[in-house]
Amino acid sequence: MRRRLRLSATPRWRPPGVVRSVRFRLTALYSAMLFTLAALVVGGIYLALSRSTDARPITRTYEAEKIIRGPDGHVRSRGTLTVAEVSDIESAVSYQTRQTLWKYSAAMLGGLVVGSLGIGWVLSGRVLRPVRSIARTAQEIQATDLSRRIRLGGPDDELRRLADTIDSMLDRLDHAFGMQRQLIDDASHELRTPLTVIRANLDAALANPLATEEDRQRAAVLVDRATTRMTRLVEDLLATTRRASGAYGDTDVNLAVVAREAGEEFEQLAAARGLAIDYRLAAGLEVIGDPDALRRAVGNLLSNAVRLAPRGTRIGLATGHLRGWHWIAVRDQGPGIRVEDHARVFDRFWRGRAGTGEHDRHTGLGLAIVRQIVEAHGGQARLFSRDSVGSTFVLWLRPQVSGSELPPVPDGDPMDLPSEAPPAPAPAPG
Repeated sequence: MRRRLRLSATPRWRPPGVVRSVRFRLTALYSAMLFTLAALVVGGIYLALSRSTDARPITRTYEAEKIIRGPDGHVRSRGTLTVAEVSDIESAVSYQTRQTLWKYSAAMLGGLVVGSLGIGWVLSGRVLRPVRSIARTAQEIQATDLSRRIRLGGPDDELRRLADTIDSMLDRLDHAFGMQRQLIDDASHELRTPLTVIRANLDAALANPLATEEDRQRAAVLVDRATTRMTRLVEDLLATTRRASGAYGDTDVNLAVVAREAGEEFEQLAAARGLAIDYRLAAGLEVIGDPDALRRAVGNLLSNAVRLAPRGTRIGLATGHLRGWHWIAVRDQGPGIRVEDHARVFDRFWRGRAGTGEHDRHTGLGLAIVRQIVEAHGGQARLFSRDSVGSTFVLWLRPQVSGSELPPVPDGDPMDLPSEAPPAPAPAPG
């Protein structure tokens, strides 16, 4: 019968966790430095004494006769005594003193090692207490709950700045996760309705044996409409994700060209609804950015204007320069937006009233994408509107050559203000 020999690798020895801790290393370093300094001091004293004295044990002794006489001069006792020279005795005293110094110094150094280890352990614990607080808070934080903060007190030192940096990072992560959860919740809510419509109509048209051809055609129309809405929602979500990732191909962009191309794409749609697009495009306005992204932003504004403007009205599309900023504006004569809704216009999935009173089947992501694109280019999106008097959306963009720090974005509607000449481009080098 054969026996199998199982070879097992010898486990690698690892020091205990306390020895691997930063606190132990600080304690050992503190103790080693203190011991080294004390040893240098004691060694220096011992070396100075050894060089300043002739210390050696007594090596030569002599026998002397010891006579004790009484008051009357008679010898009372007689004996022998071991003696040495005075210089030898002095050297022996120095030798004994040096030996005593060495013994006590060694004992003091040993006590110093033990004491420095204890003091170093306590001091390093107090110094590293904020680090333990940071580690404990970080362990308690989960991805689903980023509301905890370290909020470290004490002096404004490196550990305090580290804790503040981590708190700032947690704030940004909490905001990012919150926006992600909101996007997922809103997208799930928006997708639930068309999915429910598709399933209900398919069940009614296919599972019902009494369904007529007219019922099936009507179900097909409703399913197609729901599918179109889902497709538009997915496209807008993909566009939002792309803008958030910063995937831009930056180049020189002429705003007049971008606005003209976006307007031409919507001329036929506008004409089909009895609308016309008026162009007022200033030349020489250039920015650094992604032309496709900016064209999509202007197209989203034009899409809303064509959809909401009353038949027979005109849509204004203009570019210009004002107080150091370039701008693109789209104006319509639609139902307008109430003042209390201005703060929510650029939020995701916000939808206003449809111009014809029909149910708005749009996703509510168009203006959110517009703001995201403009802010990614270092600009701002503004709205000027009142209920029942139309709306003007303005995209403020940084010029290609700003020359200096830009002032705040103007407050007024630039289409109602006289436009300024754009700054002259910088001369080419050489």
